[in-house]
Amino acid sequence: MTSTTADRARMRSRELTGMSWAHFLNDGAANYLPGILPALLVSLNLSIALAGTIMGALLIGQTLQPLVGLFADRVGGRAMVICGLFGSSLGGALIGFAYNLWSLLAVLTLIGISNAFFHPQALAGVRQLSGHRPGLAMSVFMVGGDVGRGIWPAITSWLVVQWGLGYLWVLALPALLTLPFLTRWTPRVAPRARRTTPIVWRQHAGPMSRLVVFSTLRSLMIISVVTFVPLMWTQAGGSLITAASLVTVMLLVGVIGNVGGGRLSDRVGKRPLLVAAMVLAVAMLAVFLQVSGPWLWLVLGVLGISLSATMPLGILVAQDILPGNHSLGAGLALGLANGLAALGIVALGPVAALWGPVAPLWVALAGGIACIPLAMSLPEHAPPPR
Repeated sequence: MTSTTADRARMRSRELTGMSWAHFLNDGAANYLPGILPALLVSLNLSIALAGTIMGALLIGQTLQPLVGLFADRVGGRAMVICGLFGSSLGGALIGFAYNLWSLLAVLTLIGISNAFFHPQALAGVRQLSGHRPGLAMSVFMVGGDVGRGIWPAITSWLVVQWGLGYLWVLALPALLTLPFLTRWTPRVAPRARRTTPIVWRQHAGPMSRLVVFSTLRSLMIISVVTFVPLMWTQAGGSLITAASLVTVMLLVGVIGNVGGGRLSDRVGKRPLLVAAMVLAVAMLAVFLQVSGPWLWLVLGVLGISLSATMPLGILVAQDILPGNHSLGAGLALGLANGLAALGIVALGPVAALWGPVAPLWVALAGGIACIPLAMSLPEHAPPPR
């Protein structure tokens, strides 16, 4: 390896690490709601039946990701990444100042839209930095988001218990300090060339539709667990901090699956790992619904590993299906799927009110079972040459 090549590799490594840090901040601010949801329901005097609606408002804006991705592929650049991080952090800071349901829903919608701006262009930038190891690069980036989603619910629950909801604005400070550096870390994605072969939707609609359905049901599993497990715990008399810690364990330990899944996909392919991970996830959720005590923590950790392993793989499959439109592919696999899952979580709110917060988890389990044949039907593309 020449010195020039080595310098370029080190620069890419620094940029990828910086983008992973930005992903940590963005997804942390955009996903800490489950850690404080029980406190918000009490503070605003809201019914548990609205828990799904509140989570849905946070996620529904992500349905814009395919449109944002399509636009990002055409114009290139990196401005959407910066605007997305700023908006997500601002919205996260404003949650503590919501004074009724409607103001809360407005703030959560802002976070969802900002999240839609951040991800497609960021994911395209990561693919640009990946070289011949796209699975590993995608995993490094996704780890930042996983750790953010895992740690922030615990941090925010502690902060709310100690100081109150009005101090959530403190969590926006790291993002504000990071924004000036993000212009250096984020690669400027080239606009889609006019000569690029246009998308033949008739050819790609089948595999992409199956991937979106798979990703939606997978997302519904994750969102159901992070929404209703804390409510289940606090309704049984447990503390808010412990309830948030259950989510933290699942998402933080899931980093193992994220890194492992990405690295293995570069060697053995994406589809076999997707199938194996979903089989394990279904088994772990079924066990979780039957056990109690310390076993809950262990099972949630393994569940997080299996579900997190599917995240980078699904995005890479989407980008393989649409090779000239990486932002659009990521937007469909991540944003559209999360938005559709948000509609599902809204519907599960009344289910939780009627039959308890454990009932939506059984629905999520059924969705996970349906994911297995869908994963088997996804296309497998050859890895890039080394």
